[in-house]
Amino acid sequence: MNTDIIVAIITGGMALIGVMISNLAASRRTDEAIKTSQAVTEAKLEDLTREVREHNHFAQRMPVVEEQIKVINHRLKDLEQEE
Repeated sequence: MNTDIIVAIITGGMALIGVMISNLAASRRTDEAIKTSQAVTEAKLEDLTREVREHNHFAQRMPVVEEQIKVINHRLKDLEQEE
């Protein structure tokens, strides 16, 4: 074989190895970025879920409070009329 062919094969092989290493490194960086982003998204989703639950609890209690205020107002009105 001609030395030019051997040099070309070695150069091509080294280039292929370099590309493979670069792709693996880029893939690892991308995977880490995705994991970080997913963790942040999950944390935000948990906070939002907690806030929605708190709001729903408040929304369920508010009609009860409004009804109690009506009763108190009626009682006050009755007491004012008695005096």
